Amino acid sequence: MFKRPSQSVHTLALAVWLGLCSAAAQAAPDARLLAAATATQPALIETLEQLVSIESGSGQVDGLARMASLLEGRLQTLGMTTRRHKTVAGAGADVVIGSMTGSGRRRFLLMAHMDTVYQAGILNTQPIKREGNKLYGPGIADDKGGIALILHSLKILADSGWKDFDQITVLFNPDEEVGSVGSGELIASVADQHHIVLSFEPTSTREHQKSESVLLGAAGTAAATLVVKGRAAHAGVAPELGRNAIIEIAHQMIQTKDVAASIPGAQLNWTNVISNKATNQIPELATARGDVRLTIPGAEKPLLSALQAKLASSKLVPDTETTLQLVIGRPAFQAGQAGRALAEKAQRIYREIDRDLALVPMIGGATDAAFAGRSGKATVVESFGLAGFGYHARDEYIDIESIVPRLYLTTRLLIELGKSEL
Repeated sequence: MFKRPSQSVHTLALAVWLGLCSAAAQAAPDARLLAAATATQPALIETLEQLVSIESGSGQVDGLARMASLLEGRLQTLGMTTRRHKTVAGAGADVVIGSMTGSGRRRFLLMAHMDTVYQAGILNTQPIKREGNKLYGPGIADDKGGIALILHSLKILADSGWKDFDQITVLFNPDEEVGSVGSGELIASVADQHHIVLSFEPTSTREHQKSESVLLGAAGTAAATLVVKGRAAHAGVAPELGRNAIIEIAHQMIQTKDVAASIPGAQLNWTNVISNKATNQIPELATARGDVRLTIPGAEKPLLSALQAKLASSKLVPDTETTLQLVIGRPAFQAGQAGRALAEKAQRIYREIDRDLALVPMIGGATDAAFAGRSGKATVVESFGLAGFGYHARDEYIDIESIVPRLYLTTRLLIELGKSEL
């Protein structure tokens, strides 16, 4: 049974402690830890190839089951007690959780996701391959690189005899790419029992950005559904008797497309329209769906009010009825003061090995770190995974040169955080 930390005291203490080092000179790297990270690279690549060889798209229950069994075994090999939780919605795959106790005071949660966006058979057209410093494979960066990094960072720490933690927990979920609809609440609940959460989504490669990064903020998500009901009629014989739902929904989409621009922290893009398939009928029903991003908690309320007001202000096709629904998905993620202090600590550690680490304040994408940080009880920072590119696209890869630095960053950061007082 977890004990709940006193978060207000913890957050202030962590921010103060991490902030004390802000003006410190660059420290020399931990030579022993760096050597261990370097020696681990071949094994991590082998793990990556093993993980990527299992196709585990969000709907591929068999592949996700193979992933869960493999990872549960790997966590047990590290000395962790494991358990599984069936997701409460979606495909019905398992969340894998491992935990172990140490002799320190802090509770750490490390998390990554097992699912990818790719369809069954993807390895036939996008096989695992290595070209120079790039290792290709579907899902290799997002997020199997994060999984491999967690496993091998913990192996390095275990081999060194590190026990400076009260509890360390690992969580691998199977549905991040479809909004974590079946695991989000579990993530939030588990995170609330920890002091610090590190999430291992990938970072961009230095080939595409000036430096690697960690993430301090990400948009929340919501789905907007606009429905117009009109009246059907024969398109050739008596079109005047109909009320064209497509014409009306087009009007409403046009007049609402810029509404979010006036709402701080809100973004709306209409992305899909569905109507009847008949070509000789005035359509009586049309549905539009929109992608909503929310960077400020609660921004959905003024957005919904503004959209409803705009819809009521003008109608192009008489005798039509328009309704709007806004369904919240992931919350927005904001690392806060303690999260920034932790990220700045990570930044200083990266400088020890002469690498830059950018702190990204906000992106439009979504992350499970939002569930972990929803209550504000834990200090959460995102994107400790490997550097990669091409995720959700063709020829996804990781930068092999990021493996040793990211192993060093994770292990060194955990060691330093374990030393601090609550």
